[in-house]
Amino acid sequence: MSTSLVIDNLSKTFGSTLAIDQASFSVPENSFVSIVGPSGCGKSTLLRIAAGLVRASSGRIKLRGQEVTGPIRDVGMVFQSPVLLPWRTTLGNILFVAEMGGLRAADYEGRARELMALAGLSGFEDSRPFELSGGMQQRAAICRAMLLKPSLILMDEPFGALDVITRERMGFALQTLWEESRNTVLFVTHSITEAVLLSDIVVVMSPRPGRIRDIVEIDLPRSRTTATLRDPRFVAFAARVREGIEAGETEY
Repeated sequence: MSTSLVIDNLSKTFGSTLAIDQASFSVPENSFVSIVGPSGCGKSTLLRIAAGLVRASSGRIKLRGQEVTGPIRDVGMVFQSPVLLPWRTTLGNILFVAEMGGLRAADYEGRARELMALAGLSGFEDSRPFELSGGMQQRAAICRAMLLKPSLILMDEPFGALDVITRERMGFALQTLWEESRNTVLFVTHSITEAVLLSDIVVVMSPRPGRIRDIVEIDLPRSRTTATLRDPRFVAFAARVREGIEAGETEY
């Protein structure tokens, strides 16, 4: 399998504070990779460096062989907040990313509607954000990120503001969308269950300064369901990730 993203000996300081210390790992093409770790370990900072929004202090990131030195066009981002435009419809919000890229929205309407159907949003094309639940808004944000089929999608705790049941449903909805598109995904989460359920690989970070403590390959068949949560292999993978997070003193 070819490599999409390479994080090579990456460090980041803010003033005198070392936030990330010599982090290195690779993200295979078309894979789903999660980053987990204690609060403040640099997960979100690493994601922003990968997007070219923040500069590393040392080390480098390469996307498909090209070093990332600034914002990249071929990347979709999903944040904890859906960031939908309140005056636009759901369909209009999803198509907005095409318009921002100087493309004809009409050329992407078919794909937008297909993504909405996969995300369970059919029938809400003309709804405004205030008419949608938090989970529906976030599903629209994920559809927007996937619309142009970017080579890389970065997700920064996209389900963090949702309740437990909605969060679980969102995980399965994301799996459905990802299996249709097979974008390369780098996903930051605090949830061990979420990381193991969704991922091909889980990268475990230490407390600040964030170092790579473990890289766990999740060898579970897809598509994953609620039954997967009871699979002894799932339980073992989750235990290994938890051990990596809890090694030493943490605030997790």
